[in-house]
Amino acid sequence: MLWESLKNKKVKCYLCARKCVIDNGKRGFCGVRENREGKLFTLVFGKLTVVDVDPIEKKPLFHYYPGSKALSIATVGCNFRCSFCCNAALSQSTKIVGENYTPEQIVQLANEKGCRVIAYTYNEPTMQFEFAYRTGKLAHRYNIKNVFVTNGYMTEDAVKKISRVLDAAVIDVKASLDPEFYLKYMGVQKIDPIYECILQMKKQRIFIEITDLIVPTIGDSLEMTSRLTDWIVNELDADVPFHVLRFSPAYKLIHLPPTPVSTLEKHIDVARRNGLRYVYIGNVWGHENENTYCFNCGKLLIKRRGYFIEEINLVNSRCPACGFRINVVMD
Repeated sequence: MLWESLKNKKVKCYLCARKCVIDNGKRGFCGVRENREGKLFTLVFGKLTVVDVDPIEKKPLFHYYPGSKALSIATVGCNFRCSFCCNAALSQSTKIVGENYTPEQIVQLANEKGCRVIAYTYNEPTMQFEFAYRTGKLAHRYNIKNVFVTNGYMTEDAVKKISRVLDAAVIDVKASLDPEFYLKYMGVQKIDPIYECILQMKKQRIFIEITDLIVPTIGDSLEMTSRLTDWIVNELDADVPFHVLRFSPAYKLIHLPPTPVSTLEKHIDVARRNGLRYVYIGNVWGHENENTYCFNCGKLLIKRRGYFIEEINLVNSRCPACGFRINVVMD
């Protein structure tokens, strides 16, 4: 999907904002789409490296069917080169590996495991775009929802196409979309496509949550967090759930320490001062900012510990104390 033929058996890919021009016999930047005699082929259709059942909170989705189970699937490949990727064995693999599945098998497995959601995650989900599209279409017949955990580098055409089957998305940003950080540590030259992707998702009525990985000393600017959260409030909605994530040493940045909790709390304060109603801390189990509180009266609505829910106090997505409607999707 999403490519065109050029002269001399070259092709141009329109899946992500890189829009690679690929010579015959070569692959795109992602490593999983290959030009074969002037036609673009996916190398990872149904070739899955992960098939696991997770709490949906692990994605993290806190406001989309809280307490439900998600069947998480992944392939290899990525269109970013993050120096700190915790799934580098998958995302940066140069070998096409995995076990073969059909869309029918994935949907059947989701049904058998009692999963309300299929989550395309762990590596960039657009790597398995065609498989996600076909699986998602079938999943809807069984009232199973589809979720992307994505870096948000999709083209407008890609968002429009996948929106036919995509119900929710976690846009996983780093360092509050600091352009210098993206260039130096992620190999991404322009961040504008991420903003454009998120706006297109809103237009297509895809449920959105946003995560922001705060990397100590090199990606922890409060000013950048202020800019990002101000944009979310003004261009999306103050009700968009926003997760401030703790960095853990990984891949090529193992020399850095975990993000201090006090630093994360400062970023949470900035996000709330800018008007965001539902701001969470990530990767700090037992912190009070894992919980959901009523914005209107302050009542504890969802009590969490890490990925697990200990208590839900909601009635038809409303606070039982004051009746305030919460931006949460439930049965």
